[in-house]
This record gives sequence, C-alpha cells and structure tokens, in this order.
Amino acid sequence: MDFLFGFNKPTPQDEFTSILTTVHDPIELSIVRSILDGEKIPYRVCERGSGGMVKVIAGYSTFGTDIMVPAETLAMAQELLDAYRNGDVVEDELLEADGEDGEEA
Repeated sequence: MDFLFGFNKPTPQDEFTSILTTVHDPIELSIVRSILDGEKIPYRVCERGSGGMVKVIAGYSTFGTDIMVPAETLAMAQELLDAYRNGDVVEDELLEADGEDGEEA
C-alpha cells in the first residue's frame, strides 16, 4: 500500500549524504544511532512520508525512518551495521594495542 502514496521511495537527500538503512522500529533506530554515535560518524535521521506527523500524534510511525550518512563514511558505517546485524564482534583499536595475544599486561 505504501507505493500508492509514495512512501516506498527514500526521502529527498542532498549530494553529501547516502542512505545507510531504513528502520521501522524505534528500538532499532536507537541501536543504529548508538553505533554511529560511538564511532563519531555524523548522520541525519529523516522520517518517510507523513511519518513525522504520525510520530508526534501517535508516538510511533510505521512509514519508516531513513538514516543517512556522508558518502565518505558510508562504507565504514555499513561495515559496522553489518557486523551488528550478523552478531560479529567488532574489536576496538585499544584492545589490539594492549597485546597481540589478547592477554592483559
């Protein structure tokens, strides 16, 4: 039914942003925002269609929320998001610097 109202199309974007993902759940939105904040990747959150108004009225939107990042950070952001969705462990640079065998000094 979304195609009838144009909700299946991404929100307008400028030349400096790329769509990382579209989420339909406020919990997943919070998780993705937390991942991006933790890595200091700038992002913009845009509601699809009339989702912004629906969210104000009902507190929840089923139209979806686009998360956009700058084009130069898209690959790194996608890698982090894929690692989260696949349940992979992402090692911190600080952990690698402590020791090669993973033991504490």
